[in-house]
Amino acid sequence: MAFSSRLLSKSKQFCGSQLTFQQTHAIPARYFAKQADPPALKGDEMLKGIFLEVKKKFETAMGILRKEKITIDPEDPAAVSQYANVMKTIREKAGLFSESQRIKYTIQTRTQDIPDARSYLLALKEIRIKRGLTDDHGVETMMFDALEKVEKELKKPLMRNDKKSMAVLLAEFDKINKKLGIRKEDLPKYEEQLELKISKAQLEELKKEALEAMETQKKREEFKDEQMTDVKSLDIRNFI
Repeated sequence: MAFSSRLLSKSKQFCGSQLTFQQTHAIPARYFAKQADPPALKGDEMLKGIFLEVKKKFETAMGILRKEKITIDPEDPAAVSQYANVMKTIREKAGLFSESQRIKYTIQTRTQDIPDARSYLLALKEIRIKRGLTDDHGVETMMFDALEKVEKELKKPLMRNDKKSMAVLLAEFDKINKKLGIRKEDLPKYEEQLELKISKAQLEELKKEALEAMETQKKREEFKDEQMTDVKSLDIRNFI
């Protein structure tokens, strides 16, 4: 069972890195031919730099995974916390984004050229849905209602460069946060809760795949009389 590749593939922080790592391995055979090497192009140097950087991050992640014990038990808060800590260590050592940082970066890059407030909120909604995040408290609806209120007073669409009117909208958002008990100083706590939620989901997926792999193996003649191993007893380090 290729647990090492599955473990990394389930971590959203590594999906892009692995893809690039695999693609850059596909070097055409002509580069190994016995002929004079042409002068290196800037594009080639850039690709080489990207490859080495991704390779370094990948090796850093694998080095940590070979040392840290991960228990595949999504129902055990201690196991979830341990998994989250391992992933945090990997992100810090390899210089990768956390999920909250990735979302923040996505918002910044996706919305930087959006001129009006309504399109901005619609872009936030699209990002939330694509990231698989839920809006359990109906915050989006309240934000759009606040925007509707401000635009009704303006009698025109609210543009993001209208600092005075944007300040009014942000004040309305502050009221929503206050109503929901959301404080800026609590953001690190919310980020931690998000990472734990993601870690639990990834462990659930790992458990599902491990069980499926063992079920498939049990169907083989030589294993039909063997009892299935408890997933919690598996040590992923043995499969890396």
